[in-house]
Amino acid sequence: MLRRLYILLVVVLLPMMAVAEGVLVGATDTEAYMPLLKDRRVALLVNHTAMYSAEEHIVDMLHREGVNIVGIFAPEHGFRGAVEAGYDVKDDVDAKTGIPILSLYNGNTKRPSDSAMRSFDVLVVDMQDVGLRFYTYYISMLRMIDACADSAREVIILDRPNPNGHYVDGPILDMRYKSGVGHIPVPVVHGLTMGEIALMAMGEGWTKRADVTVVKCRNYDHQTHYILPVAPSPNLTTQHSIYLYPSLCLFEGTVVSVGRGTDAPFEIYGHPAMEAREFSFTPCSVAAASEPPFMDERCYGEDLRDKPVEEIWREGVNLDYVIDAYRDLDMGDAFFKPMFEKLIGVGWVREMIKQGCTAREISERWAEDVEGYKVLRRKYLIYNE
Repeated sequence: MLRRLYILLVVVLLPMMAVAEGVLVGATDTEAYMPLLKDRRVALLVNHTAMYSAEEHIVDMLHREGVNIVGIFAPEHGFRGAVEAGYDVKDDVDAKTGIPILSLYNGNTKRPSDSAMRSFDVLVVDMQDVGLRFYTYYISMLRMIDACADSAREVIILDRPNPNGHYVDGPILDMRYKSGVGHIPVPVVHGLTMGEIALMAMGEGWTKRADVTVVKCRNYDHQTHYILPVAPSPNLTTQHSIYLYPSLCLFEGTVVSVGRGTDAPFEIYGHPAMEAREFSFTPCSVAAASEPPFMDERCYGEDLRDKPVEEIWREGVNLDYVIDAYRDLDMGDAFFKPMFEKLIGVGWVREMIKQGCTAREISERWAEDVEGYKVLRRKYLIYNE
């Protein structure tokens, strides 16, 4: 199980799937960014996904090349990617290089102190996102762009493909529900890389305008189905779970378990009271979920591990799973937690579910907004659709 927590296992590869061949991430284009780092104090906003090659992390490569790295800023899950979702990340020192690590996810720090900002000249950003509004890496980046704008510091984003970048879906965030899992008014699945979402946030005035350079991926467009070489976070351990995540993460705003504490988080769901289901699982304490919901209790529900990838893509943000569990448990409003609105981004989805609406009826309500967003999105694309 521990191997699943840190290495992305490709468990579903359909014959018709257009898997990327020859995609080169921004970190590999050293000719584009190494000259910008020469004789400068460099800080990095990176995590475990910032691999320069299959064997070497970007920090280790830059350190080996003599770049003056003065600090590493750590997002959710920490610099090495081992901290549980929502848990504080502590300041530390990288054991391998001796570089200080400053947390951006400790419950207090939204941006570094003025003294920390004065300690560097240029910030390098390299993190593997999964293309969802409630995935927090882009939020850490936008907050750092704000801070760099205020401090006249340059930003270099080493871009990476978006594994969910081939479509756009879900309600656009009502800013009344802005939170640590939703920062800007985009759909649940926004269809942008980290570089593109930075350009959109600055262009639309959602964040301050800094001096930002995006080092593009090569051999990539938004129809490229890129297989992630490293798990982006401790509970997204397969490519299949990344594709289901836009729909199943909504269970985090309900009483239903999404499989934390098992070997299939975000590929299964269930609850102890859904006893009529044939499939069951028992969450237990593991490295990625020390105290998962319903720990050591048998949950009954659904196993989606065999669901075809192309079917998941065709469905997009699919509320059928949440509606299925809501009707089964028959708990009314007690089914939901306040986190549900923060994840889905609007208040009316809960009400439509309670009124008995179907997933299609609910998605039809956000469809027009998504079409308008797609027009806006095209202004900021740096890769072909």
